Amino acid sequence: MNEHFPGTTGGAIGDGTRAVRAGLPEAVKNEPPLPGPVFAAHFHLPGDVEGPYAYGRDTNPTWTLLERAIGELEAPGQDVHTVVFASGMAAVSAVLLSQTRTGDTVVLPDDGYQALPLLREQLEAYGIRVRTAPTGSDAQIEVLDGARMLWIETPSNPGLDVCDVRRLAEAAHAGGTLVAVDNTLATPLGQRPLELGADFSVASGTKGLTGHGDLLLGYVVCRDPELAARVRGWRKIVGAIPGPMEAWLAHRSLATIQLRAQRQWTNALAVAEALSERRDVSGVRYPGLTTDPSHKTAARQMRGFGSVVSFTLPDRAHAERFMAALHLVEDATSFGGVRSTAERRGRWGGDAVSEGFIRFSAGAEDTDDLVADVLRALDRALEPPGHDR
Repeated sequence: MNEHFPGTTGGAIGDGTRAVRAGLPEAVKNEPPLPGPVFAAHFHLPGDVEGPYAYGRDTNPTWTLLERAIGELEAPGQDVHTVVFASGMAAVSAVLLSQTRTGDTVVLPDDGYQALPLLREQLEAYGIRVRTAPTGSDAQIEVLDGARMLWIETPSNPGLDVCDVRRLAEAAHAGGTLVAVDNTLATPLGQRPLELGADFSVASGTKGLTGHGDLLLGYVVCRDPELAARVRGWRKIVGAIPGPMEAWLAHRSLATIQLRAQRQWTNALAVAEALSERRDVSGVRYPGLTTDPSHKTAARQMRGFGSVVSFTLPDRAHAERFMAALHLVEDATSFGGVRSTAERRGRWGGDAVSEGFIRFSAGAEDTDDLVADVLRALDRALEPPGHDR
């Protein structure tokens, strides 16, 4: 099912071409290339219940096009099933809670996204046992025995450790364990978990997938229709559906994902390299750095290393002076957008990071401008409080 278009030089199309055409319907004279959002709670349905659209909590034509587009990016040329949700956590919860039952065991990373501990509490309240292990060094492989599901987050958020998805998936499947990968940081352009052996690729589309910081979205992609049906059924039961406008905005934004990602990855690497030269900065992590502990594993399975860099400044006050001195970088908790963002991650609590830990997301600014802004802010942060230039 690889895509071919007249005028290409043979073989499958490239990521940029795929992105601008993903999920588009067949061209119809006098109709737009991407139809506008369908705002409907119900659809005309005389007689027997048949056809794709009946009630707005079940299906919507705008979702259909977006789901097709995401599937084409996550698994080009393959037959997959995609389900979109109102947020990334709605998608995460749907996979874990639709595939497990009382008495099952789930393996989570102990260094993953901040909301995972809340989800762990809910799983345990339902009588589901939870084991945890770090992402790095494939440590989760040691606690797989008898598990119903393995949840992988690679690169991990916010520490940016990477695990070998192929190795973990093979070990999990040998014991009958399902495998889900949180692909939020990498995006489908940076990593394709289904090709690495995962049963589910899950992500927050709020971040790099859509990239403009103007909507909340989540999605799940899998090959097995029975697994997908359970996820879709969970969405119907809990009603965690995206609005049609959000779905349409997300689809529109997909067209530029390659352009955005390439600049963001370039900027992230440049910032990481500049940070690595600073004596006032420690613990720089970015999988694209050849000196990063995760680089070799990341290079084997990732097609791009993402927009997020993490590093540590000496203490909270130093980090806050740095954040206050930035001009081009927004102090915000999300990542993956066209405008660079950063935050002192310890302000939230819940992450095992120091008070000076910074999570930095490179945007699409000119590389030289962004690096200069970061270096200038670092210099200002070194100045004693109250110093006036």
